[in-house]
Amino acid sequence: MRSRYCGFVLCDEPYLLATWHPATRPGKVRLDSKTRWLGLRIRDTEAGGADDVGGSVEYVARYKIDGRGHRLHEISQFDKIEGRWYYHSGQHL
Repeated sequence: MRSRYCGFVLCDEPYLLATWHPATRPGKVRLDSKTRWLGLRIRDTEAGGADDVGGSVEYVARYKIDGRGHRLHEISQFDKIEGRWYYHSGQHL
């Protein structure tokens, strides 16, 4: 989760696509260079350990666009494929 947050901060579309689950990966990631990311807070995790094949992360990411503050609160689902974690989907809270 933290590495994907960094991908958004750096507007690194190739990295974000590479870490997206093949079954749900979009053709393109919409990134806005006006977005100023302010921080990521992990609120909860479930599974996601070395021996797990799936897990979830509840987080709040704060950001500003044109000086106006926003929060993205989501529970993200991740799957491990061949030893690597991929973002599968998320539920906005």
